[in-house]
Amino acid sequence: MTLFAGVTAVVVDLDDTLYPQAAYLYGAARAVGRAGAEAGLDPVRLGRAVRRELLAGSDRGGTIDRALARYGLPPGDVTTLVPVLVAAFTGYRPRRLPLFPGADAALAALTARFPVACLTDGNPLIQRAKLAAAGLTGAFTAVVITDELGGREARKPHPAGLHEAAAQLGVPPAELVVIGDRPGKDVAVAQALGARSIRVRTGEYAGAPDTPAATAVVGDLTAAVALLT
Repeated sequence: MTLFAGVTAVVVDLDDTLYPQAAYLYGAARAVGRAGAEAGLDPVRLGRAVRRELLAGSDRGGTIDRALARYGLPPGDVTTLVPVLVAAFTGYRPRRLPLFPGADAALAALTARFPVACLTDGNPLIQRAKLAAAGLTGAFTAVVITDELGGREARKPHPAGLHEAAAQLGVPPAELVVIGDRPGKDVAVAQALGARSIRVRTGEYAGAPDTPAATAVVGDLTAAVALLT
């Protein structure tokens, strides 16, 4: 507990920290497949091509372009279809997203002890839809979506989002602990502002190196909350 003495508020990441982002991406890939069917493409084959590209790295741009190339479409057709399929991907709204096992109880224990903000990157409409589908609307003292602060350039590890979370929680950054799955984003933004961090090994980046090093590294949110409560 001495590692986290003086912590008065907590910031929690969303994707792959509270729920498996693969569940969202699977549904979004199916939505792209359905949109492709209207253009005469095989929806199952296209959906699989999109999922393969997402598995190769969901943060990379050009996912739809590469999926259509994998599908075998000529460049001219790719150019025509990309805007339609990108719209299907970004317009996908899941009805339900499953939390990681134990995450609901862990979050309840955390919010009973601290004010908690969710700090997440991404299209604001998509991120708020994820929160709703995961049953997390209203679960936090504050929700900060970095894209609302300056687009993609404001995404973690840019400090704007954590500055805003600290302001909405009413505490200085040095009294925060950031819980998240990505060292290069969640841990890095905490270090930038002098906050502490707990890296959870869940989701797509579970095997990523601990660089930069977090204050503590644990298996999941349940273990992270146990350190604080």
